[in-house]
Amino acid sequence: MRKLFMAALFIACTAPFTFAQTGGDYNKYDFGVLYSHNRVDTGFDDPTTTNFLSEREGFNGVEAFVKGNISRYVGLKGDYSFHRKSFTFNGGTAATTFDVDANIHQFLGGVEFKDNSRETKVKPFGHVLAGVAHSTSDVNGTAVSFNDSSNDFAAAVGGGVDFKLNDRIDLRAIQFDWNPIRDNGQTSNNFRIGIGLIFR
Repeated sequence: MRKLFMAALFIACTAPFTFAQTGGDYNKYDFGVLYSHNRVDTGFDDPTTTNFLSEREGFNGVEAFVKGNISRYVGLKGDYSFHRKSFTFNGGTAATTFDVDANIHQFLGGVEFKDNSRETKVKPFGHVLAGVAHSTSDVNGTAVSFNDSSNDFAAAVGGGVDFKLNDRIDLRAIQFDWNPIRDNGQTSNNFRIGIGLIFR
């Protein structure tokens, strides 16, 4: 009886370690670095086209994030991105033609849904993020010249797919986000695309 009691006590004492190992089959954290291209609604409508996407300027940049996974399928994510663009807006006359240098910094946080198992090779994901966008612009032209900056509400709603390369690295083959920025009562409906590496 004593041996049976000792065996039961041993099993009870070691059970937490067993559960800890079973619950550890997913990555507890990961971080990523992506090349990011953002199609930004600048507010300058091109008078020569009515194409929805052609009315946007392509901003190139980077995105980096850190994510802590609270379960196999849910992670809390902090995301930073930077995009910039220099372009000339041609309004048809010298008075309505000007050069623009613009930068957008975004600080977002939210939830990502993804299978974070170490064994999964193809990993579709979706995320919902919200935070702040800090935008700056330098406009120079014959009739107008000014600098502007603003801090506005921003969000990113989207997803994509990752592929496992090895035990430490995934390839983010594609990420596509709707990336609205709310500025003075107006919403810029931007779209960003990313590709990069995820480390864990």
